[in-house]
Amino acid sequence: MKHQHQIKSICYLAWPAIVQEALNVVVTYVDTAMVGALGASASAAVGLTSTVGWLVSSVAVAFGVGVLSVCAQADGAHDTKRLKLAGQQAFFMTLIVGLALTVICLCISPYLPTWLNGDPSIHKDASAYFMIISLPLLLRSSVLILSSALRGVSDMKTPMMINLYMNLINIVLNFLLIYPSREIYGILIPGAGLGVIGAATATAISFSVGGILMFIRYYRNPIFDFIQTGFHYHASVFKDCLRIGLPVVLERSVICLGQVAFSSLIAKLGVIQFAAHTIAIQAEQAFYIPGYGFQSAAATMVGNAVGEQNEKKVKQVTYLICLLTFVLMLIAGIILFIFAENLMSLFTPDPQVIALGALVLRIVSVSEPIYGVLVILEGTFNGMGDTKAPFAYSLFTMWGIRVLGTWIMINVLHLSLAFVWIMMVCDNVARCFLLSRRFLQGKWIYRMNR
Repeated sequence: MKHQHQIKSICYLAWPAIVQEALNVVVTYVDTAMVGALGASASAAVGLTSTVGWLVSSVAVAFGVGVLSVCAQADGAHDTKRLKLAGQQAFFMTLIVGLALTVICLCISPYLPTWLNGDPSIHKDASAYFMIISLPLLLRSSVLILSSALRGVSDMKTPMMINLYMNLINIVLNFLLIYPSREIYGILIPGAGLGVIGAATATAISFSVGGILMFIRYYRNPIFDFIQTGFHYHASVFKDCLRIGLPVVLERSVICLGQVAFSSLIAKLGVIQFAAHTIAIQAEQAFYIPGYGFQSAAATMVGNAVGEQNEKKVKQVTYLICLLTFVLMLIAGIILFIFAENLMSLFTPDPQVIALGALVLRIVSVSEPIYGVLVILEGTFNGMGDTKAPFAYSLFTMWGIRVLGTWIMINVLHLSLAFVWIMMVCDNVARCFLLSRRFLQGKWIYRMNR
């Protein structure tokens, strides 16, 4: 009965995050398919800077992890004052992070395609795309950091609903801005015909609307009590959020910079192989949904258990969520293996890109259950505030296995994209092993007595 109650609590927290992940994947699929219809060059132009876009978003998400962890632990300890203060620090963090990222990204946007070894034919579109989506980064940071504060107090539904609105706006505007005016079943559909620029504009507008809506819901949350108390910076609580968040920022930066280097190496293989890589990465996202959905539940519930100083509950929650995720992602991996070609054909009509993308998707499908456990363990360590060791593991596996291995495969052995994706699988498996070993050895237990 106890496990049944825990499973119900896990699913109650996880389902909005799973729906949110699914919505994000749907809009990514639509985005990729709409741009892919313009040809391989358009897909490559958008995909070239996408890894840097992930890095930028990951930095904001990582700072949010610190807020989530402090909020969840304070909630578990029933420390109302600290909970309120921790939630309020998310506002100041959003301002600092959002403004800094905006300035940096706008400054590097003209040079980024060259730094990433992109084909000269796609430099102009790639640069313009990145610049446009960088303009509303303050509001994008609002979505990512303030949603972490809400999740820290077990409000998973608000981020889900706001992501739904953002995705709907993005899809509708993509439809209107990417293509020129045309007739569909005899009905004239207006269109701006902006191509890649239209896709970027749609994304930027959806970020802006989402950021405004997220701030409104965050401000009105009664737990943080802004309406009565206003905004209060609290140095010690802000530092606690930073202490937990900074190693996650470094970890996400290491991973995403590794992704940038990884994609930069793959770009040397040519437009066809790079387009196949980019589209396959996007296509695979649907099969991460269970992992990232349950990760939010793991972070919140483990943070609560640490606040309660309940070591047994930390272990039970982690084992249960890992088991649930492993089973779900095993099923997802089997589906991915069987329907790889069908999935690729959703995004591009190019037969070469479809065949190559299907091959690498089948390679990665065998590691989906392991990747699911990895994602849950990341959530567990984030919730308990043990973030330094995961950073060290990411540094070692990303650069020592994925990037170095890819460089050897391409520059020394002159092998194809398939061998590059094998290096990606090795990176994920190694990181999962290291995190599992740390958890099973109990090196996090000292946090129970803090």
